[in-house]
Amino acid sequence: MGNQQSIWFNPEKNIIEAIDQRLLPFENVTIVIGTLEEAINAISEMVVRGAPLIGVTAAYGMYFAARSYLGNNFQAEMNWAGERLKLSRPTAVNLAFAVDGALSVISDQLSDSENVELLFGYAENLRQREIDFSKKIGMFGLKLIRAISETKGGESVQILTHCNAGRLACVELGTATAPIYLAHEAGIAVHVWVDETRPRNQGARLTAWELSEAGIPHTIIPDNTGGHLMQHQMVDMVIVGSDRTTINGDVANKIGTYLKALAAFDNGIPFYVALPSTTFDWNLKDGILEIPIEQRDGSEVSMMEGMLDNEIRQFRIISEKSAVANYGFDVTPARLVTGLITERGECKATREGILNLFPEKRPSNE
Repeated sequence: MGNQQSIWFNPEKNIIEAIDQRLLPFENVTIVIGTLEEAINAISEMVVRGAPLIGVTAAYGMYFAARSYLGNNFQAEMNWAGERLKLSRPTAVNLAFAVDGALSVISDQLSDSENVELLFGYAENLRQREIDFSKKIGMFGLKLIRAISETKGGESVQILTHCNAGRLACVELGTATAPIYLAHEAGIAVHVWVDETRPRNQGARLTAWELSEAGIPHTIIPDNTGGHLMQHQMVDMVIVGSDRTTINGDVANKIGTYLKALAAFDNGIPFYVALPSTTFDWNLKDGILEIPIEQRDGSEVSMMEGMLDNEIRQFRIISEKSAVANYGFDVTPARLVTGLITERGECKATREGILNLFPEKRPSNE
């Protein structure tokens, strides 16, 4: 069901356990993360992925680094651990947010054991906060789905989403999928168009798996199908997640999101971005110029993975002579975004709209 969790702390073993997302939907395997190195590897290799979940994993990674510390300069060691975590994936702002938050709770005035305890508490609190944020995002997004359902006389609301912004990308419920889960549980008829999301197929492999587990009607489509569906009035709304959103409302999300926003804009279809406040980058204004876009290994494009004879295998799909560019994300300008759905409510994707929801982030000189 939609409320199952993707990461949890095992108090008996003093480690965290998480779903290995690389193996879904073929195998549902739990992996163990109990050291800084294991946290870094899990993030960089996309064992865990999705901005909120990356942040939570990084917070536990800082705790593991502190727990194993044996030197004589605790602060320097933690700064080093934080920088290594930040380099594991550069685009998702939750990663840096979690690391900086962890560093802010420790102090030279405390003993190492006291700092370790504070870091554990920080990681646990961040994990719970992301769960709470997802529930609130779901409630605000539910209102939007319910309104469309009422205009359609109860006919199924057709929702298109891109990549995976569900519980696998968060901890529980998700961001873009949270309103869908709650609508389904409320008895509102919904159907989800699931973009396959090449090159790693997070939509086809992860979002579709989640929706299947929850019993929510859905259809997997090639990435380039969305525009056609919108032209033929087969999509009522688009909901996606975000890996980083600027203070002016520009949204970085999985590569291909920008094209969906353009198609939605051209066809008059509302395009919503669901995100917790931990995904805002309050220091950036121009997403296209300022958000770092991760470039990943070309093998993700040249190879595909699937199940054959009950074995997960990789297959080359292009010539070895062809060059590959593999940009992990793109930026959707704020002008194409109908609204942002956050844990505090929905707002316009504008500086004023965002700061009205989060007035504590408004610069003191304004």
